[in-house]
Amino acid sequence: MNNKLKTFTKGFFIENPLLVLNIGLCSSLGVTTSIFNGLGMGLGMTFVLVMSEIVISIFRKLIPSAIRLPVFITVIAAFTTIVQLVLNAYVESLYNALGVFIPLIVVNCIIMGRVEAFASKNSVGASILDAFGMGIGYTIVLFGISLIRELLGGGTLFAGTALKIEVIPEAYRIGIFNSAPGGFLVFGILAACLQAWKQSKGEK
Repeated sequence: MNNKLKTFTKGFFIENPLLVLNIGLCSSLGVTTSIFNGLGMGLGMTFVLVMSEIVISIFRKLIPSAIRLPVFITVIAAFTTIVQLVLNAYVESLYNALGVFIPLIVVNCIIMGRVEAFASKNSVGASILDAFGMGIGYTIVLFGISLIRELLGGGTLFAGTALKIEVIPEAYRIGIFNSAPGGFLVFGILAACLQAWKQSKGEK
């Protein structure tokens, strides 16, 4: 049970793909100008990651090592296409907001890394736990970055949805948080906070 819990939770803090491993940053910082976009990207990535790890884990002993990377990419591309089509059909506003970052899920280092490093070497059950843990950890960080950037840069919460709330008057908003430097700034602060927390736990 402890091993299963460790496999599931390592993506939250110990091996968080964004704040610790620093992979998949381009799409993450590109879409996190609103909570709606951040959660949409996180859920889409989690779906692709979970389904890809399941398929690769099931067929891991049948895939020749010489062609494993093309097979991995094909599997990931199939589930990415599903996400793209579903969003285009049912959540068009999110589909338009995420734009090119949806098809780029195919080459996202997080998914390729977990499929190669974990799913291709472990059982289906362990791969599901790993995928959900990494996906949840990724989504939590996206939510945190989106929350800060949307609140301080746009002065709103849940923009793009029926739940939109204006919190900060336009005169007091900090525009830099809507730009790429603002995204890197928020990411750096969150990464530093996580490292400080891990060091404090280590000292205790």
